Amino acid sequence: MYSKTLFAIVSAALVGNAAAYEDAKIINNNPHGVTYSGTLPDKPFFKGADLAGNVVGSISATAAENGVGTKFTVKFSNFPKSGGPFIYHLHVKPAVGGNCTATLGHLDPTKRGDLPACESDKPASCQVGDLSGKYGKITTDPFTAEFTDPFTSLEPGSNAFFGNASFVVHYANTTRLTCADFHLVNAPEPDCGGGHAQPSGGYVSPVPSGTAGTGTPTYGNPVPTVPLTAGASKMAIAAPLFALGAAAMML
Repeated sequence: MYSKTLFAIVSAALVGNAAAYEDAKIINNNPHGVTYSGTLPDKPFFKGADLAGNVVGSISATAAENGVGTKFTVKFSNFPKSGGPFIYHLHVKPAVGGNCTATLGHLDPTKRGDLPACESDKPASCQVGDLSGKYGKITTDPFTAEFTDPFTSLEPGSNAFFGNASFVVHYANTTRLTCADFHLVNAPEPDCGGGHAQPSGGYVSPVPSGTAGTGTPTYGNPVPTVPLTAGASKMAIAAPLFALGAAAMML
């Protein structure tokens, strides 16, 4: 009886959690020419790792050509002989001093949580940082993968940005095996030729939000999204009248 009650409570909690979070938003304004990369260190974080040296490899991330999402190139080798399939995620903090615990949790702007497990056929419902959950666990050695994730950002300030944080490689039981910080390795040259600079934040996707299209992106001036309230409208009209009245009194 107790086990059935406990199961019902846990199931209800999982269902409630699933209903509480929203799907990840598609990122359609990633900056062109920007690349971040992270390379694993020489020694593993987990002291009991059954391997010579450490897992060798890196993750490189650059903007997709149409600005929608991030193109990842993943290369790993020299895994332990047991403990797989291995998994890897984007985390929210850097690995200070090589400490993988310091990276904290997964990149998760929707506050989804680790459970229920990610369903790869519904990537928008997964944690943004759960790359192996969305695109496949590490089942071979060496392991390589290339994919474009539409939910990650290369724009500092976005809640889906990871360029100032890290990635972590885990055992199947989620023990942290090794990790690395991302670093900016390429950025576009500033426009110094006297031409018109591109407007900041004015990237417009050529396709509707939520669709990874392949058209040619265009640039436009950003449109203010804060409406002018009734109070603000009155102030805007009253300000010049007040100034006119003050000038009349001085005559």
